[in-house]
Amino acid sequence: MRFLDQWLAACRRNSSRLCLGLDPEPERLPAPWTHDTSRLFDFCAAVVDATADLVCAYKPQIAHFSAVGAEAQLERLIRHIRDHAPGVPVILDAKRGDIGSTARHYAREAFERYGADALTVSPFLGRDSLDPYMEAYPERGLFVLCRTSNPGSDDLQALGLRDAEQPGERLFERVARLAAGPWNHNGQLGLVTGATRPQDILAVRAVAPELPLLIPGVGAQGGDLEATVRAAGDRFLINASRSVLYAAPGSHFAAAARDEAERLRDTMAELAPL
Repeated sequence: MRFLDQWLAACRRNSSRLCLGLDPEPERLPAPWTHDTSRLFDFCAAVVDATADLVCAYKPQIAHFSAVGAEAQLERLIRHIRDHAPGVPVILDAKRGDIGSTARHYAREAFERYGADALTVSPFLGRDSLDPYMEAYPERGLFVLCRTSNPGSDDLQALGLRDAEQPGERLFERVARLAAGPWNHNGQLGLVTGATRPQDILAVRAVAPELPLLIPGVGAQGGDLEATVRAAGDRFLINASRSVLYAAPGSHFAAAARDEAERLRDTMAELAPL
């Protein structure tokens, strides 16, 4: 199944636009697992089991595993999601950005080694940094960094362009327009747009009205959920990570994660019914 179809089916089945980020930090694991890097799988798998009927996607962050040599745990976690949350797609958050053989190997890593359904990528090198993924894996999804939620994104993403086809076009708007047009020849692309700037989500939607939006920044980063949902149109998924994973310390972490995930899912459903 194509990623887009799998994601939309999961949205409808779970009545959810919530994407749950799996970003385990050893120092924040509940006791007695605190600081134990061999327990990343156990922690994340418990959260997956508690939330499988509440989300439309899971988004494991590769660096949280690879930094402590836990790639095998990430592989195991994605297999666990397949078994315990069947039909819920996995978006591997790796923000890859290169060309040629390196891009082909990044694609193989994401889609064959880890078995992800979609991948986050950087467009800084242009279209030929995206083509190796699309040519070899036409059924998988790619979320292109566009207008991110971090404060420093203004350094580049908000810059105006001299050769703009539209007056006042900014770099992130050019990325959105290209991703909605000539880059997206196989219909695989979506955009990463941060919840901390809902007014810029509106600007993205003006040039890319149909692309799926992966929206981080709600929860620990302080994004305005209601304003974000109002700006995002129809095709979007909102990511929450720390606010769900660490909703409560101690042995009840999975139940607390479920409660917070359910609250976010239901709030989104009230704002934008599926």
